[in-house]
Amino acid sequence: MNHINRRSVLLAGLGVAGAGALAACSSGSGGSTSTPSLVGPDDAVVAAAEKKRGTTGRTRQVTLTAARAMLDLGGGVMADSWAFGGRTPGRELRLSVGDTLAAELSNQLPDRTTTSVHWHGIALRADMDGVPPATQAAVRAGRNFTYRFVTDAPGTYFFHPHVGVQLDRGLHAPLIVEDPREPLRYDDEWVVVLDDWVDGVTGTPDEVYAELKQGMGGMGMDGMDGMDGMDMSGMSNMTMSSASSGASATPSGSGGMSTKFTLMGARSKLLGGDAGDVKYPYHLVNGRVPADPDVYTGKPGRRVRLRIINAGGDTAYRVALGGHRLTVTHTDGYPVQHEQADALLVGMGERYDVLVTLADGVFPLVALAEGKDAGGMALVRTGSGGAPMPTVRPEELNGMIMTASRLKAADDVRLPTRKADRVHRIELTGGMGKYDWGINGKRFDMGDPTANPVLVRQGERVRLDFVNRTAMWHPMHLHGHTYQLGTDGPRKDTTIVLPKKTVSVHFDADNPGRWMLHCHNAYHGEAGMMALVAYQA
Repeated sequence: MNHINRRSVLLAGLGVAGAGALAACSSGSGGSTSTPSLVGPDDAVVAAAEKKRGTTGRTRQVTLTAARAMLDLGGGVMADSWAFGGRTPGRELRLSVGDTLAAELSNQLPDRTTTSVHWHGIALRADMDGVPPATQAAVRAGRNFTYRFVTDAPGTYFFHPHVGVQLDRGLHAPLIVEDPREPLRYDDEWVVVLDDWVDGVTGTPDEVYAELKQGMGGMGMDGMDGMDGMDMSGMSNMTMSSASSGASATPSGSGGMSTKFTLMGARSKLLGGDAGDVKYPYHLVNGRVPADPDVYTGKPGRRVRLRIINAGGDTAYRVALGGHRLTVTHTDGYPVQHEQADALLVGMGERYDVLVTLADGVFPLVALAEGKDAGGMALVRTGSGGAPMPTVRPEELNGMIMTASRLKAADDVRLPTRKADRVHRIELTGGMGKYDWGINGKRFDMGDPTANPVLVRQGERVRLDFVNRTAMWHPMHLHGHTYQLGTDGPRKDTTIVLPKKTVSVHFDADNPGRWMLHCHNAYHGEAGMMALVAYQA
């Protein structure tokens, strides 16, 4: 197999091959030694669920051309990458609740490169979810595929490939589903996409992954195989040059110790220790570097809704707008009881909506790369004044920092109290030593996509217990559903699970099909921290 096609198959194979381990360790009727009968895309239960989605009768038709592009990231920084329509982020898609999206993917990527589009956070038909080969065949170079589905829930979403580590290229864009009966009152919107960037600058995501999967021993650090339980704080100001250079470790301000791509010693109290694996040369806000930032221009006193999306591959961001407080209104598309904050912690795949009333002047919107001593920046300009330095760190970054665990679901979206019909224990395992990220002690291989999945049945209330056995945090994302944190926490599809902690989430099995459950760190997921959640026929 060529490299890209192998990774395409691996992606879904990872999720399904290890799912049997999950089913065997779960309560309820999930475990089975024989292949269960699973709901397929043409089953009557899928058609019945589809009929329940209210539609406006309107169809929005778009073409998404995935192709190689030379991207201008600002400040003279050019990146030879892949993108939708020659730009990153790609052009925003905006629809109304009940509209049908007909999006034709045209794969114009280099020869033999397969791809797909996953509609992150959308509860859509499973066969439109964009996960080869679990829900479709990967789209080959030179071929097209049309995704067609109803957008039946308002919110802030985005889309990206679900093949290999293509997420860490420029292939992503916002998807906004508007509520025609929007209860919030504001004057304007600003969509803010955060991204960590390596592609076409210092290397490619495939090169990053090739280095990471060697583990520490493969990088000439044989004595560090058991490092995952160690306190790495003493290494936080050390940098190791690329193994090929032969240079020894020397002090530096990089915020970690690394080979060419691999970062170690990135520390964050908010994330419980190790903050990330990858050393990125740039962190972007709306596709721009801090030295040449994106600018939102408004007027003092106007109330603006910020829709903040973390499209990064390996970085959580602490986000603050200098001189302002934030009113948190939504997370992952769903409303929460409003809370005030100085800053937000946003993991990969998470989205937050906030309201701000703009002051008079020029203010930095800073996305601090948590634990990595770097960050991105954009500007809000409502009056005269010079732009702050690209390295500015507003005091709000050290104020009250909002995390999902502090939020409560709004009354109208809170799940009704109900005992779980089925409980699955999802143990997150592995580490940097061998780069063996997995679930229940196993990295997944390219097995049968339907072999022994995590089973649920239509109509059940399901509880997932994410038990993090590792020394690193993981943003766990469930496709096709939103779950609730605890009994009254926010409704989400992606949540941060801190090291050595357990997070329990609940969801109603109301969208029959086959769905991925995985860490949204692009490299952890590709290494094997995935499973397939499937409805039993």
